[in-house]
Amino acid sequence: MNVTDLMTAWQLELDGDVIRTFSSEVYAVRWGEQPAMLKIARHDEELRGHTLMTWLGGHGAARVYRHQGAALLMERLNGSPSLPQMVADGKDDDATRILVGAAHAVHQDRPGTWPALPDLRAWFRSLEAAAAGGGDYATAWEVAQSLLETSRDVRPLHGDVHHGNVMTSPAGDWRVIDPKGLIGETGYDYANMLCNPSLEVALHPGRLERQVDVVVRAGGSERSRLLAWVQAYSALSAAWSLESGDPVHAARTLELSRRAAGLLASAGN
Repeated sequence: MNVTDLMTAWQLELDGDVIRTFSSEVYAVRWGEQPAMLKIARHDEELRGHTLMTWLGGHGAARVYRHQGAALLMERLNGSPSLPQMVADGKDDDATRILVGAAHAVHQDRPGTWPALPDLRAWFRSLEAAAAGGGDYATAWEVAQSLLETSRDVRPLHGDVHHGNVMTSPAGDWRVIDPKGLIGETGYDYANMLCNPSLEVALHPGRLERQVDVVVRAGGSERSRLLAWVQAYSALSAAWSLESGDPVHAARTLELSRRAAGLLASAGN
């Protein structure tokens, strides 16, 4: 079914701009009197995200109204207040606490069987490949393997908790959108948020130390394990940049991995 037929079948009216990426199309629509978003997946990763969004059932995530194959109709969240703007306004700690709360909501126990999602170990294949070249990639891959082999609190993960993927609902609570959909240790989701909202912010002197402490105090993770996840995740992100042909961005992202490793080493002394 094409988009035009789907909008007719679901009685949707276009109500704003259309966002097109390599992996999806997102349409602002109205469903009766209800403002909503129609997302059409064009990639397996987005299909997995639809699966997780549906399973979350509107608890901690945008409510799903209808789901059929590649099409997902969900509630329209608010772009203001904005977590990236909150960081720009000097409220980085507040934004991080909101992100931790959003991750907690996704991670909470739910009845029933988990959705069929890929294991987090498969997500690290790019880091494993980069590790063949040695250096910081190899060191981070060793850390990642240790984390994966000793996984704790394993459950469905959002997989991409960052400032642009957490917004407010019409009721005023913070909810996630655009999950990757993974099964693994919850620490991965907290590490991801510390590498955002931009690399420039993440690499600001003292920022990593402060936000790690904010996450720990908010109940996100124990400090040493969180730093290990940051070291592993930021090296994975650097490996993705290498694969996409951007060695400059990869090198800068790898700097965050080294900083996390340095903090981890200092904590062990």
